[in-house]
Amino acid sequence: MTILVLRFSSLGNVAMTVPILASLSARYPDDRFIVVSKKRLSDLFYGLPNVVFHEADFSYGGLKGIFHLFHELRAYHIDHVVDLQDVIRTRLLRFLFRLAGKPISVIDYGRTEKRRITLTGYRGEQLPTETDRYIRTFRSAGWEADTSFCALPINTTAQQSVRERYGTKQGQWVGVAPFAKHKSNILPYRQTRELIMQIAARPDTRVYLFGAGAVEIEMMRQWASVIPNVVSAAGQLTLAEELELMRSLDVMLCMDSANQHLATLVGLRVISVWCATHPALGYYGWKQQPDDCVQIPISCRPCSVHGRNRCRFRNFACKEINTNEIWEKLFH
Repeated sequence: MTILVLRFSSLGNVAMTVPILASLSARYPDDRFIVVSKKRLSDLFYGLPNVVFHEADFSYGGLKGIFHLFHELRAYHIDHVVDLQDVIRTRLLRFLFRLAGKPISVIDYGRTEKRRITLTGYRGEQLPTETDRYIRTFRSAGWEADTSFCALPINTTAQQSVRERYGTKQGQWVGVAPFAKHKSNILPYRQTRELIMQIAARPDTRVYLFGAGAVEIEMMRQWASVIPNVVSAAGQLTLAEELELMRSLDVMLCMDSANQHLATLVGLRVISVWCATHPALGYYGWKQQPDDCVQIPISCRPCSVHGRNRCRFRNFACKEINTNEIWEKLFH
């Protein structure tokens, strides 16, 4: 059978589909899984034999783009549609495939319960993880995934490119992804810079910086230019090369951002920092340890599912994290 899987964005959410699709690929070798997402994310599915990546090209705009994508996908002779996003574009595609007589399975995102927790604060409740929700959606469609995934296979071409750029590993390599999409998910810049300097000052230690966005890339470039033993990989590598560089690291420090999910795809241990958001909402990294999560227990957390750029109390108290705790988790 041919199963169409819809998950257009974002980077972190698409990365979280990989362990599930890897499991399904291994358990159902005679089936074919067509993953529809943004072109730049195709490297996330490297080495999965019966997973086919199809670029979601919306350059046509509006309904025309949806109809164009629908006609492209019909060429795969789809037997079942699995929607792992449930947004307007995927709903329109679902409608068209339903008219074509195809069965549909849709994720239950638990938006109501997530909204309730962001309004009342964390009270000890653990919601299903994003990957659990993916597993449940495929189960409702008739495919059973497991939790056997540990890491993507090595991309030898990307690995060689990384070695040519950064050399053979010596000592300890530490990754740091200091930024996130939302202001509420980022530690103060000065605090982050000082922590990076402390890490880079350890004997036989090199720090690699990861991230995206023009302003953030420039800031990391400047940090790397003045702090010894710090290298900025931000904006320098393809996604495949970033994954292979992460595979060479000993540990990754990141905010609640897509980088924690990329790191999990190569089996890397992640120390994640949570400010306005909370892992209890279900977005913790695949097989990461809860003890490696850094956060402070204040009653207004979480105030957002994914983060925000303002604080209703105007003090961002959720960012008042002692970096000594981060240091302890990184090196002890």
